[in-house]
Amino acid sequence: MATVIPFKGIRYSTGAGAMNLLITPPYDVINEKKQEYFYQLHPNNIIRLEYGKSYSSDTEEDNRHTRAAAVFSSWLKEGILKKENSPAIYLCQERFNHEGRERTRNSFICSVKLEPYEKGIIIPHEETIPKHKADRLSLMQACQANFSPIFGLYVDPDRTIEKITCDQTQRDPDISFTDEDNHHHSLWTVTDNDVISQVQRFMAGQRIFIADGHHRYETALAYRDWRREQEKAPLEEYSYDFVMMSLVNINDPGLVILPTHRLVRNNIESEKLFDLLSDYFELEIFPLGEGHENLNIFMSALKSRLKPDKICETTQHRSIIGLYTGNGGLYLLTLKEAISLPSYAPAGHSPVWQKMDVSLLHYFIFKKLLAVGEDKWTDENHVHYNRNEDDLLSIVDAGNYQFAFFLNPTLIEEITFVALNGEKLPQKSTYFYPKIITGLVINLL
Repeated sequence: MATVIPFKGIRYSTGAGAMNLLITPPYDVINEKKQEYFYQLHPNNIIRLEYGKSYSSDTEEDNRHTRAAAVFSSWLKEGILKKENSPAIYLCQERFNHEGRERTRNSFICSVKLEPYEKGIIIPHEETIPKHKADRLSLMQACQANFSPIFGLYVDPDRTIEKITCDQTQRDPDISFTDEDNHHHSLWTVTDNDVISQVQRFMAGQRIFIADGHHRYETALAYRDWRREQEKAPLEEYSYDFVMMSLVNINDPGLVILPTHRLVRNNIESEKLFDLLSDYFELEIFPLGEGHENLNIFMSALKSRLKPDKICETTQHRSIIGLYTGNGGLYLLTLKEAISLPSYAPAGHSPVWQKMDVSLLHYFIFKKLLAVGEDKWTDENHVHYNRNEDDLLSIVDAGNYQFAFFLNPTLIEEITFVALNGEKLPQKSTYFYPKIITGLVINLL
């Protein structure tokens, strides 16, 4: 099963600057405006390595990836970044407030052996986009490092890892700071060989589910193969046979999953859409009110009808999806009971996968009813992904997209069920909150 090892991590030195000024979220949630913000925040911000600026004058020899490599090398030479003297794993805690309740999410950063998906040791649950992997591969080839950890999950109902490492977190953390979202981060460097060995033995019986970072994992596989070809390496284990991961117990009370909603542009009138939907869904209207005053009531109603926690082949539930058509038109779409849907799912998918709201939305509503197929799901001319409910309403009212579809969070039981079944969900089916930050530890390959 999973092979985890300690590694000599590279971390910011104490003189590099305040940690809250040096870290960022993962690259895939950073837009151009946020990129500029992080550039201005501090000259040593990790943005210069993880997601540097591109310019019209860029060439094959001088581009954001080659510049990242130059900055990385410079920071190491100048002592802005320092490498550990001994291999370590890194215990992390993040305290944050969600829906009025304080939570703590525990994790540990380590190096995990790369395995092909077919082995069933590292398990994905989402589709990936080739162009995103090409960009990440170019960065890895230039810098030969992991700047941000992949977010992985393991199953530990007895919280064994926390018991093994509890003594380590009794001392003062090596890093402690509060970020701009008022989340408090603590990190402990663990070099105790006995503790590390106990963690390794436990993880040797575990599968790892990829929560966030499918593109980075598949890029790491491609990078490993590239390095093997470059070096004509024998079949031994090298640093590039591993990838940095931040591992969280699936049973951790601080694990939070949020939904990502969808905006759609299509040449279809609202009345025609209602005609198509009414054969299969009950439509319940919610007046939006002035200034979106009823949006919270609508979202609460959507969330109150979440599916049961127990997911298995025989579980029956009624899928529910939110819809906004503009001009104050908010609707709850509830799949009719005992309705027989026409065939819409690709062959080989389980009943659980077919009943998931995100599968129903993408494959039945988008593809079957609206003729918005897979090739358009990554094209912002047709589909846009957004988590802010107010933004979705404003975007539709402005005429930039025709319809907004609101989803409930995907359940962790659904994710693990379909993942173990070898199935993948459409992209952005899950949003694990908060994102694992970039800049705590770097892994040299």
